[in-house]
Amino acid sequence: MRIDSHQHFWSPGRFPYAWMPPEPNVLRREFLPRHLAPILDEHRFDGSVVVQAATVAGEADWLLDMARTEARILGVVAWVDLTGSRVGEDLDHLAARPKFCGVRHPVHDEQDGRWLLRPDVLRGLRELASRDIPYDLLLRPPHLSLIPELAAEVPGLRMVIDHIAKPPIAEGRLEGWREDMARAAALPGVHCKLSGMITEASPGTWKAADLAPFVQHALACFGPERLMFGSDWPVCLLAGTWKQVLAAFTQALGAQTMETREWILGRTARTFYRLG
Repeated sequence: MRIDSHQHFWSPGRFPYAWMPPEPNVLRREFLPRHLAPILDEHRFDGSVVVQAATVAGEADWLLDMARTEARILGVVAWVDLTGSRVGEDLDHLAARPKFCGVRHPVHDEQDGRWLLRPDVLRGLRELASRDIPYDLLLRPPHLSLIPELAAEVPGLRMVIDHIAKPPIAEGRLEGWREDMARAAALPGVHCKLSGMITEASPGTWKAADLAPFVQHALACFGPERLMFGSDWPVCLLAGTWKQVLAAFTQALGAQTMETREWILGRTARTFYRLG
């Protein structure tokens, strides 16, 4: 089974996406299952994991409602207010719905650089761990050093680093990111997505070779059983098409065994998110 582990749906008139650049912008329109289906069919992908884009409670139920009738939506990673007094009840509500498979919060948008380790956040993350709900880490390189401490504070929390933590690919600079990724990978419950890379590369001039040192380091650290491919569609459209993302990933990964490719292109996501 081939799975795109990281893509989004949205309707700008329904939810506010304050992170979007100002108009005119390719992202300022609807992106819904009917827009993605032909792409998945063309490239023989069985489905995708849909990941939150807005930090509003209503988006989770909206995505899960779509998932109920869209066979290609294999799982939904939703936003939950981890600091809220009702986080446990919110998680139980979502867990009762088919295809709910995880939680994400845009850590890199928080002004507090140690937001992940705040007592109220840790309390919410412990609610995740107690229910065995995985957590997508949307962060940047300065936050990577917090992961070992987070793992110690919340034992049993299964985590995946989105977008390989958005390293400075345009600058080709691995220092710092390389060492912190290795420390995070030393924790057995931590996974990583090979996603969101072309938007961190040089706009208009990026090449697959620019991604290769970062992809190869992630592969060496995590191994294929803890890596998963994700397109980050439609955000990827700021730098390239879904097809270009797949081609760049394939070239940056280089020659690999069929088993390695099967893990990264689907089996890891299916195992980590426990997709049906």
